[in-house]
Amino acid sequence: MYEDKILVCKDCGNEFTFSAGEQAFYAERGFQNEPQRCKSCRDARKNATRAPRQYFTATCASCGKEARVPFEPRSDKPVYCSECFAQRSAR
Repeated sequence: MYEDKILVCKDCGNEFTFSAGEQAFYAERGFQNEPQRCKSCRDARKNATRAPRQYFTATCASCGKEARVPFEPRSDKPVYCSECFAQRSAR
């Protein structure tokens, strides 16, 4: 029913593909307008309005290494470094 379309980004002027799958998704959600920006310009626009993420330093409760986390650690909950967190999640 849908076929891929080539559109031109209104920000950078580059061509991008509006795939048949994306068109079906837009129709399913009731969106009537085609996208006007390519993915990289959409992402840049989203990130421009987002506040930069603040990181906090904590000690990993499992291995004792320093961990940088995007939330303020509390003393009543353990904090894990990326490796230990991934190991715990895999279990």
